[in-house]
Amino acid sequence: MDTSTKPNLRTLAYVIGVGIGDGNLSNPNKRATRLRISCDTKYQELIRKIQGSIREILPNNKVSIVNRNKNCIDISCYSNMWEGWLGWSAGGGPKLDQKVRVPSWIMKKEEFIIPCLRGLFETDGSVYFDRGYLMAMFVTTIPELAEDVLNMTAKIMISAKMYEIEKKPPSHTRYNIRVSKNVSDFVNLIGIQKR
Repeated sequence: MDTSTKPNLRTLAYVIGVGIGDGNLSNPNKRATRLRISCDTKYQELIRKIQGSIREILPNNKVSIVNRNKNCIDISCYSNMWEGWLGWSAGGGPKLDQKVRVPSWIMKKEEFIIPCLRGLFETDGSVYFDRGYLMAMFVTTIPELAEDVLNMTAKIMISAKMYEIEKKPPSHTRYNIRVSKNVSDFVNLIGIQKR
């Protein structure tokens, strides 16, 4: 991907991380692809942040909030840029089947890795205490994505380990990437704010 023509690359890297984590693509009207990012309503600050980030990269497009139920909303935006930016297609099936990965241009520079990791951890990650120690964990069923997250943490000099948790069919193997050393430094560096 030629990143020199892409607007607001740090913001785009963040939105890509969020989209990979809790987003899906569809093309219901056969004219434009829709990105929908699902979010728990208890995370009002995160909802505003995601909505604002999408508006920043697509200032002329409508960004909608769709209530799914009392505990969940979808942040929704139509654009024919989504498939190219995200690297997967609306009609290609689940992200697992499409072997969704972090776009290569993000993997090359720390200035893009950091916001992408922020988006990934704010959607499919968690920060928690385990026996009094701060931990950060990212969880996915996509092995290629797990590898990318492990590589990205290494590129920003953060030590992480991957654990595979086998599930009985029809469930898929789960990949947990855990940061257990210098977690405060990691959380501060990537700026995780899940509120």
